[in-house]
Amino acid sequence: MDLNLLVTLEMLLVERNVTKAAARLHLSQPAVSAQLNRLRHEFDDLLLIPAQRGMTPTVKAMELLDPLRQALDQVRATVASHRNFDPKKAKLTFAIACTDYLQAAVVKPLVMELRTRAPGVRVAIRNLDVPQMEAQMARGDVDLALMTPQAAPPGLRTRHLFDERYVLIGRRKHPQLRDGITVAEFAKLEQVIVSLDGGGFVTPVDSALAALGHRRNVVLSAASFLLVPEIVSHSDFVALVPERLVRGSADQLEVIDCPFPVEGFAVGMVWHERSHGHSGQRWIRETIVSLVAHRSSSQVRETHSQSI
Repeated sequence: MDLNLLVTLEMLLVERNVTKAAARLHLSQPAVSAQLNRLRHEFDDLLLIPAQRGMTPTVKAMELLDPLRQALDQVRATVASHRNFDPKKAKLTFAIACTDYLQAAVVKPLVMELRTRAPGVRVAIRNLDVPQMEAQMARGDVDLALMTPQAAPPGLRTRHLFDERYVLIGRRKHPQLRDGITVAEFAKLEQVIVSLDGGGFVTPVDSALAALGHRRNVVLSAASFLLVPEIVSHSDFVALVPERLVRGSADQLEVIDCPFPVEGFAVGMVWHERSHGHSGQRWIRETIVSLVAHRSSSQVRETHSQSI
């Protein structure tokens, strides 16, 4: 059934006059009369009978009025809550697909923010599976992906969040780690790399280093960025990691610039058209943008303070 017919029936039962109902519905009188004929067919009842003044509802029509209004009021409330999202009252589960690094850099602060501003919103973290992403989002299994926007399927929406760079980390008071370290000294250090596919000992960094005539000393290939700071903080190993992964770790780690240029990467949000207009999901996306912007500006202030 066309739900618009139920709205028309409600108005007819309230006004008991086709002309007045048509005016309130912003429809023509013939259009409302045509809808009334369809309603009579659907319910197998005259519903409204012409009277001296307006129309008189049938017994069946009066029986329909209360449940009809309750059902329509529930639909209206659902639409209103969708348009006017109240994070304090919302009950929503939001699924995010991303790498472990972005779980630490973006999802962790998001979850902390949601506990204060939207305690009824739950977050489900899923593994990033780019080949299946569009199908997962179409099914509603994933609401948002955090990744390099250029790698996203072309049919999805994207928004740039920030540009990331790599920094060199080691334990506090590492004997060979200092500002001004040379490329040759860097190559000799025992290093940890991250191979997301598992087991690899070569990354694009090695190609850049080879172009300078050096080969680095890789002793450990990890499957996760999250393990790397802990490993290097208790050894003489060093590692190149995304900068946001080690923000706030100055008391545990030495963090310096890499002695040669290393290409960074962009991070953005990716989502499906089906969730684009959802007010709750739109609010969460904007919350992520605000959090990232705040953390970026805080880092700029911190760096400026240290330089002074």
